[in-house]
Amino acid sequence: MQNLENCPRCGTLFVKSLRPICKDCYKAIEEKFQTVYTFIRKRENRQATMLEVVEGTGVEREDITRFIKEGRIHLHQFPNLDYPCESCGKGIRKGRICSSCRGEIEGGLQAEQREKERHERAKEEERKHYTTYHSLNDRLK
Repeated sequence: MQNLENCPRCGTLFVKSLRPICKDCYKAIEEKFQTVYTFIRKRENRQATMLEVVEGTGVEREDITRFIKEGRIHLHQFPNLDYPCESCGKGIRKGRICSSCRGEIEGGLQAEQREKERHERAKEEERKHYTTYHSLNDRLK
């Protein structure tokens, strides 16, 4: 049995098969992709920035970013094209977050790990303190 769903973009009812969106929305996205791809493939536009591509094509930045993340546009061919870091919005060319945000996250994780290790050592010291038995014979000597 085929699944009926509402298109997340336009809300129309459609039979979900290979694509998560309806045929009309898929066609609109493909037209936007062709517009962007045709624009950046021209020799004079290969050095274009994201803003220049948005202005030159009329396609939203989010759609162009999606094309890049999906691997439909390869940035190694377009040196000035980038997309925003998901954390701070700074322009990046690979991954989901910039190196400074990645450093902050890793630093936070490392600090958390150090704190956990410190807490474990303190617990172990406390456990040693309470499990040490002293006999009266030791005191009488």
